Amino acid sequence: MSTEALDRLAEERVDHRFKGLPPDADGLTVGELAAERRNLFTDGFTTPVLALSAERLEHNLRLMETYAARHHLVFAPHGKTSMAPRLFRRQIEHGAWGITLAVPHQVRVARAFGIERVFLANELVDAAALRWISAELDADPSFRFICYVDSVRGVELMDAALRGAARPVDVVVELGAGEGARTGVRTQAQCAAVADAVAGTRTLRLVGVAGYEAQVPGASVESVGAWLRRLTGIAVEFDKAGRFAGADEIVVSAGGSEWFDAVADVFAELPELSLPGLKLLRSGAYVSHDDVHYRKQTPFNRVPEEGALEPAFRLWAQVVSRPSATEAFVNAGKRDAAHDLDLPVAQVVRRDGVERPAAGIEVTALSDQHLWLRTGPEADIEVGDWLGIGLSHPCTSFDKWQLIPVAEADGTVVDYIRTFF
Repeated sequence: MSTEALDRLAEERVDHRFKGLPPDADGLTVGELAAERRNLFTDGFTTPVLALSAERLEHNLRLMETYAARHHLVFAPHGKTSMAPRLFRRQIEHGAWGITLAVPHQVRVARAFGIERVFLANELVDAAALRWISAELDADPSFRFICYVDSVRGVELMDAALRGAARPVDVVVELGAGEGARTGVRTQAQCAAVADAVAGTRTLRLVGVAGYEAQVPGASVESVGAWLRRLTGIAVEFDKAGRFAGADEIVVSAGGSEWFDAVADVFAELPELSLPGLKLLRSGAYVSHDDVHYRKQTPFNRVPEEGALEPAFRLWAQVVSRPSATEAFVNAGKRDAAHDLDLPVAQVVRRDGVERPAAGIEVTALSDQHLWLRTGPEADIEVGDWLGIGLSHPCTSFDKWQLIPVAEADGTVVDYIRTFF
């Protein structure tokens, strides 16, 4: 990665663009503010403010590094989760091969910060984006780019946009997870037709197969495992047919954040191929994990002996209204908290420097700038209290915040994470 580009992030000035930061920090650079090691609770941060736990973030990075190495997987975590170059760097420092992304804008962000390996988990048919990526490949021999193809029409559009390119674009055929699932080729015959279309071009190079197992209808250990074996079977069949003859290695890729244990098990069964294999895992939500959806869905629940991820996000908001004994309202809402999968959860109440469990407090709804709380008889909460809130779905938590404090357990802010959505 580009150290110079990352250093420039620390030179950005703090101002009104960044929610929750101390008003008296305006004009400081991000680096200067980080050096002050302010306390999240006592040094001027305003509510609502989203914070990442320094300790839990480091734990999650180390855990997935160890998991991938133990299972002989190459790890390219999905960067759409955070769109945070400082986190990309930490992921790469913790063993990541590169970064997975979804759309051209995200690739531009990655390249602006010197990411050298990008896996685009989508078919790319935008001619302007393809020409830009081609220019990046031509200008930088160290840049590795791989993307999906899932249709003959897509191959034709890519080929037309890339005519005259010096380097071919590496592609993998995406196998769909079944009828009613998301993208991807549905049948083995269609996979072969797409591969034939790629072979008929000079602008594309077939290097593997890939897909997303969480889209398997009625996903279970058995059905996900069966689909993954279809995927690896196609890789073996294509290899025997010589379809990867122009490649340097054969890419077999899957792995969201809900079934990476099944991916590890099935990829371990892959027989030796004619070229080195790149067993590429793409899980992304692990970096912050969460308190609801992924807490329930993480594969570590099935394999607890392998470790456990820890929720690293906490949204802090302040009680601004207590209109009755059964109601309270805090000053964070849809603009601040993820709400697409599950409601946020009340975790702790902070008053006069003391935290206690948020007993008897339930989030029931969100407005644009309020969380609605139902309070039971045991709830001890009053106007002015800070409420620590757990979130569901990291991908729609990061995107609401441009600059996120990273705080140690005692509230000391040691870093700031800049996002680019």
